Amino acid sequence: MFRESVKISWSNIINNKMRSFLTILGIVIGVGSIIALITIVQGATDEVTSQVASFGADKITVSTFGTPLKRGLLDGDIKKLSKIDNVAGVSPTISKKDTVEYAKRIRENVSIQGKNEVYFAKTKDVMESGRALNILDVTAKNKVCLVGANVANDLFWGVNPIGKSLRIGGLKYRIVGTLKESFGFTISSNNDAVIIPYTTAMSFLGTRYISSVEVFMADSKLSESITTNIKSVLNEAFNYKDDSFTIFNMQDILTTILAMTAMLSLMLGEIASISLVVGGIGIMNMMLVSVTERTSEIGLRKALGAEPKRIQQQFLIEAVVLSVFGGAVGLLLGVSLAILVCNLIGVAFSLSISTVFLALGFSAAIGIIFGFAPARKASRLNPIDALRSV
Repeated sequence: MFRESVKISWSNIINNKMRSFLTILGIVIGVGSIIALITIVQGATDEVTSQVASFGADKITVSTFGTPLKRGLLDGDIKKLSKIDNVAGVSPTISKKDTVEYAKRIRENVSIQGKNEVYFAKTKDVMESGRALNILDVTAKNKVCLVGANVANDLFWGVNPIGKSLRIGGLKYRIVGTLKESFGFTISSNNDAVIIPYTTAMSFLGTRYISSVEVFMADSKLSESITTNIKSVLNEAFNYKDDSFTIFNMQDILTTILAMTAMLSLMLGEIASISLVVGGIGIMNMMLVSVTERTSEIGLRKALGAEPKRIQQQFLIEAVVLSVFGGAVGLLLGVSLAILVCNLIGVAFSLSISTVFLALGFSAAIGIIFGFAPARKASRLNPIDALRSV
């Protein structure tokens, strides 16, 4: 019986092609808009979050300004930070600009960065060739270095820099590795940098203070509690003096970005859903016209013993078939549009199964909601009044 009702509904839709097309047009536009907007925003969100994560979503950066009595962090403070719960490692950073030289080739204003073995253990895709700094380099204050891509290209064009000696501030440093090139602009780019052990950098600069550290988290979901514990250690280190340090947590920025994009997706989806409501009104209008046109058919079927619920089911199925068909066409249209736009703006296309079910389920719900009133009207027609129009 249900299958027969579907066949009758499809036959009525086919027999009124133009009217059916205009009726489902609102559903097609609405579903297509929702699919395209959600998919495009999701692709853009994934691209942004991956870029932010590449800056280090699993780490907290601490910059210290110090006090007149203590101009930065000491090794003892670094050890306290590393003992905080859920901290996977701490990497001090000491930096300055200096001139580097190899075989009478000079490069000025190169960023000389002092780091430790933790930085290389916790930072992905940083090494191009050779080896990274190890704990022996740090503890022994070895004069070894790693050179960035631009420095290697300028000073060692056509020559393997590994094993060569590079002069930094007049002192020789043995090159043990090269850094991978960073494409595009990133705050973590090492293209124009030379990295040496931070203990060596402290001796080179004649200081015992550390102005910047990177705290790597074992679980970024616990960033809030880790940040609180870091503040406690730093307040104790600087005797609770205001404005003596800043804490930069990339995970907080990532969370904010995700919240903003989720809100944007919701707003765009709500705007696009207006066309679905318009499409639903179109379906209701068509079904009311159909009930009027088929009054004699309804009366004849009731006279032959058709129950009101069967009449109601017939018209409700027709409304749902219209809306679901429009939803399927809208889904194809939205996916095609999303693929085109994602390719144009250079983000990855990603269509989730939940989005597909949302579109088809929403369109079916529109058919049920806006088709109920006409179906109810058809089922309540008096068969005698209906047969008078025969």
